[in-house]
This record gives sequence, C-alpha cells and structure tokens, in this order.
Amino acid sequence: MPTPDSFYARHGKRWLDVAIALPLLLLTLPLLLGGAAVAAAQNRGRWLLRQVRPGWHGRLFTLYKLQTMTDARDATGQLLPDAARLPATGRWLRATSLDELPQLWNILRGDLSLVGPRPLLPEYLPLYTPTQARRHEARPGLTGWAQVNGRNAISWEEKFAFDVWYVDNLSWRLDLTILWRTGGRVLRGSGVATPGQATTLAFRGTPPPPVSP
Repeated sequence: MPTPDSFYARHGKRWLDVAIALPLLLLTLPLLLGGAAVAAAQNRGRWLLRQVRPGWHGRLFTLYKLQTMTDARDATGQLLPDAARLPATGRWLRATSLDELPQLWNILRGDLSLVGPRPLLPEYLPLYTPTQARRHEARPGLTGWAQVNGRNAISWEEKFAFDVWYVDNLSWRLDLTILWRTGGRVLRGSGVATPGQATTLAFRGTPPPPVSP
C-alpha cells in the first residue's frame, strides 16, 4: 500500500510538529535542565548523548538524548552489560521519558516528527525485510503507533508491523490519537524496557518462515 499523499502528509504534519514542539521545548526547559544536571552528575559532566540514526528514506542524522548510561568498563576495557551501566538515576530518566526531551530540537530541525516510527540503529538497516524497511517511508517520530501499543514490551516483529501500519494509515486523526495515548504511557512509565532486561534486546533480523515439507 502506498504512503498516503494527503495535504496533511505533505504539509500539515510538519506545521503541527513545529506548532507543538516549539512551545513544548520552552515549557519543558526547566525539566530538561534538571534532567541534564542529573545526567551530568552520574556521568562526570557528560549529559548529552549523540547517536547517528537513519531517518526519512534512510538518510542518517544525529539524534540527541540525555545520557542515561555510564561508560563503566571491565578490567579488559570492554563496556559492562547494559544492566551494570544503567544506574537508578538513568532508569528514572528513561521511565519519565525526560531523556527524550532533547529530541524536540531534532523535531524543529526537521530530523524527526512528533509521531512516526522510532529511529533505530544504522546497523539494523540490512536486517530488515522489504516490508519492514517501509517504516522509513515516513519521517521518524518522538513517539509512534508501536510505542502506544507496547513500546519495548513487544517483539521487534510486532513493532515493525505497527510501524508499517502507521505509514499506510498516516493521518492527522491518527497522530492526535497517538499523542493523546503517549501522554498516558509517559505518566505510567510503561513498556520502557523489554521484560527481564535493563533496556532492549538488539534486533538480529527476522528468521525466514519454515519451509513446508
């Protein structure tokens, strides 16, 4: 199914992004500064995390987040597992989604939209099936259909199915629904990590369906 080519998809969505992200950035600036102070205290002054992520049509951009994990290493210099590098303050920043506030700047720059498939790691690009890769047909988002339907508590395949469904059904009504539901998710702090994990398991690719005998 082709991505909807409506006036909202071509122009209105971007206008909505700026109209909401700019005042939201100003209103949450005290929270952002407080979160930055917490992140700097746990990371020896480092508070801003910069990560390269694929965006619209797979184009790479720099994503900004608050630093929630330390760079603790073992005796050989290797990074410790995520659980050992995510202190209580980092878990709190993630649970409250304060670590995501710098991405409002990404929205104003045009890297992100308020709503869209979440931007993932560049190394996942060759692992997607052709259908899963369609998630890049929309600008990535601060929140998305997968995030309000389980976030990190669902499988990668479920997330990608939700992402592609969003691409095929993009509309202003759907975006407002997702934004409304995101508020509830943030307040509850649900789905932040994969069950039994400190963060999220890496995507290793979708195994092919079994061959019928």
